[in-house]
Formats: sequence, C-alpha cells, structure tokens
Amino acid sequence: MTQTLNPVSNKSTQLLHLGLVDYQRGWDYQTRLFEEILAIKKHNRERTDGGHQPTPNYLLLCEHPHVYTLGKSGDEKNLLIPVEKLSSVGATFYRINRGGDITYHGPGQLVVYPVIDLENFFTDIHRYMRSLEEAVIQTLATFGIEGGRLPGFTGVWLEGERPDRARKICAMGVKTSRWVTLHGLALNVNPDLSYFNYIVPCGIENKAVTSMQKELNRELPMVEVQQELVRQLARTFEFVLY
Repeated sequence: MTQTLNPVSNKSTQLLHLGLVDYQRGWDYQTRLFEEILAIKKHNRERTDGGHQPTPNYLLLCEHPHVYTLGKSGDEKNLLIPVEKLSSVGATFYRINRGGDITYHGPGQLVVYPVIDLENFFTDIHRYMRSLEEAVIQTLATFGIEGGRLPGFTGVWLEGERPDRARKICAMGVKTSRWVTLHGLALNVNPDLSYFNYIVPCGIENKAVTSMQKELNRELPMVEVQQELVRQLARTFEFVLY
C-alpha cells in the first residue's frame, strides 16, 4: 500500500562511516537517529499552520565484532551454541526489534543501516526491500558475481533458481515505524564463514551461506565494495549523498 509523499520531500542523505563498531553502540546510534526523525514527523503532524520541517535521511556503513542477533519473531533454538558459551568463540548475542530470525555479523562483513524517511522516496515496504536487494545484486555484478533472489525469501542469493545449490550472500532485516526505517542489510565480503556454523542462518534449514571472497577465491578491498554499494544504493533510491 502506498501513501502520499511528504509535502516537503528531502532526498538529501548523510553518509556515515562508523568503521568497526560494537553492536550495541551501533544499534543505539541508529535508534537515536530513528527517534529524531520520528519526533520531527510528530511535530509536523501537530502543526496547524501547514509548515513542515523536512525529515533527514542517513546511510550508516559499518562492520561489527562477532555477534549474533535474533529478530523479534525469531526462535532462539536457531542459535546452536548455548548463549553462556558464546564468549568461548569471542561472540555476543542480542535480541533486537527487526523482522527476521537469527543472523551473524562480524569483521569482513559490510553492514548497511539506512535510517531514512520513506515518505521522502516512496511508501511501499515491498519495494523498499526489493530495492535494497537490487542495489546488492548490481554491486555483486560489478565484481563478477551473479546474484539474484530466491522465491519466498528475502536477501540476495547465488543460484537461486537451483534450490539444491542456492546459497545466501546478503541477509536483510528491517523495522519501520511511520515509514521510517531501521536496521538493514549485511553483505558477506570477507567474513569468517565458520561463525555461521553456530546458527541456522535466518532460520532457514539446509541452505548454505557464502561470501564474495569464497566465490572469487580472493580477498576483496572492503573500501571498494563499500563505494560500489553506496553508488548503487544512491542510484536505486535517488539519494543525494553528502
């Protein structure tokens, strides 16, 4: 379902590089930005003079230390190692407020959190998710990897047309409130894939996980992948980045 866009549409989007950041710290930061946008929207709704303050948009890029996160509808049974033993593998665990099940974040994985007001762009959650996927698919193509979709599942997959060979390279999970977005996507660039052995990734049985490094048999410069993904996101959403 779509709605009318903001009367003061703002496609300017601030690009923020957070580097390697603790998961809780990154979550707190994006939540603060999210709540600030919601507060502006609330103020705009309450104005009686017709004037509206434009809502800002943010694109956060980062990596996290080893961590497992479980979405609000996820099943903790998909974490295959007891929580109290996670410290033995140098990982932590969080229950969070996005959709989806369990996933892993770690060094070598490019995490992108768009904290944007969709009323500045389009108001369609399905289109939002497909647009995130498309930006990743085009990024992968630039590096010689053919990504695509697997019917019935979110994220970006390789050989999605062959269920017996399909493998996930990018996971997605989002939360929205009044068309403002939180959380986002995690693209496996050069991560330690062994950490996925401790979970049922995204709660999906019998599906492999892969990375750009594994598919190309070489490590990729993270900055190059970041730059290309940002370029593709800007093209797909018509972000005006600064």
